[in-house]
Amino acid sequence: MDIKPQCIVEALQLFAPVRRIVIGYSGGVDSHVLLHLCAALPELRPRVTAVYIHHGLQAVADDWAVHCQRTAEALGVAFMAIPVNARAELGQSPEEAARNARYAAFRALMGTGDVLMFAQHREDQLETVLLQLFRGSGLQGLSGMPDHIGFGAGWLLRPLLDASQQAVLDYAHAHQLQWVEDPSNLSNTYDRNFLRNSIVPLLKQRWPALDKTVARSAGHCQEARQLLSVIAGQQFAAVFDEARQALSIPQLLALPEQAQRLVIRHWYGHLHLKMPSQAFMGRIFAEVIHAQASGNPQLLGQGHCLRRYRDKLYCLPIQAGPLQPSDQPQPAITWADKQAPLLLPDGSYLQGVPAVSGILRSVWQHAEIAVQFRRGGEKITLPKRTGSHCLKKLYQEAAIPPWQRPLMPLLYVNGELAAVGTVWISAQFYQAQGDCIRLLVTPAAPLCPC
Repeated sequence: MDIKPQCIVEALQLFAPVRRIVIGYSGGVDSHVLLHLCAALPELRPRVTAVYIHHGLQAVADDWAVHCQRTAEALGVAFMAIPVNARAELGQSPEEAARNARYAAFRALMGTGDVLMFAQHREDQLETVLLQLFRGSGLQGLSGMPDHIGFGAGWLLRPLLDASQQAVLDYAHAHQLQWVEDPSNLSNTYDRNFLRNSIVPLLKQRWPALDKTVARSAGHCQEARQLLSVIAGQQFAAVFDEARQALSIPQLLALPEQAQRLVIRHWYGHLHLKMPSQAFMGRIFAEVIHAQASGNPQLLGQGHCLRRYRDKLYCLPIQAGPLQPSDQPQPAITWADKQAPLLLPDGSYLQGVPAVSGILRSVWQHAEIAVQFRRGGEKITLPKRTGSHCLKKLYQEAAIPPWQRPLMPLLYVNGELAAVGTVWISAQFYQAQGDCIRLLVTPAAPLCPC
């Protein structure tokens, strides 16, 4: 494709109206070309912000930040430099650590109507697909990078993904752009650099159009993955317990083996997690799904805990997985602004929503509302049931997993227990029909790896 400012306009039409355009600007030739293209459009320039992520891994990074700021000012666009901690943790490659830090910083910037642009081109796509192939990835990895994807509250767009590296360089030279060269790009220590410097040039001697053909293969994989995702979604819907956010193990095992693995992978996508490796998939089945019903198996991975309880398979954030009731009960939370959602300690939100049955709105509006968590010994009377009931027994009857019980918000109206999460409402406050309020819990928003 020819690189012209109009290609940016056409790419942005997918997201109209666009509030702000964030450019991932490293100072290199690719991102400089993308920034120059956007700045060349008077209707876009006021909405553009060039963002330099300062990884702090090289001594010259400060000089690059200055160069990027001066370039942005010369082009008449806003500029931000964001320092991040890109040090690799145990078992993490430097490339992965830098990428995760970079994406987290960009994600935090995104608001509704914002579009983040990266300058990856066709050769970057080639390297990505080859790396995924060598790592034994499935269809998702072999699909390469998408040209656009939801990202945080906005979108991530790669408008140059169909352009060749030579087209990018030709544009840079034609407009006499000045860019920085990262010396680490010459080091073959990193897998991508090894491909770029040693392997791809050799392959292109034999297959000059390799970037085009591999990009086409990635497109075929993307189409196959989308079709397979539809099938997996249908099977997932039949196995997934929406109320408990868990998989039914008997229903899962009733599927053919390949479909079982497909559903597990779809579940991971639903949870915005990376696809489990083949080895980890084997452990899910061997150590959790096929574990004895009397056991309490737990499997940790990606900051989550896989657990089995009463023929249900749960995947919980690590802080929620092994959670035990605290020795020190949490203080009550006063719900002062009942029109607004209430932030709970686990990051979820509690909200009162209109309903035809529940707690009368007139009671809700004029009462003193507070939220507490289980301390032990709580009892509640229920509609159409005699006597009071201990929460412990109700939890057991309803098959609520033990780790969820201390997280369930207990709603108190004028000091009286009125509701237990979204499950039960006290007979004292329950109205079968009328202008009522029921509780709604919205889980904490997940982070989406892109």
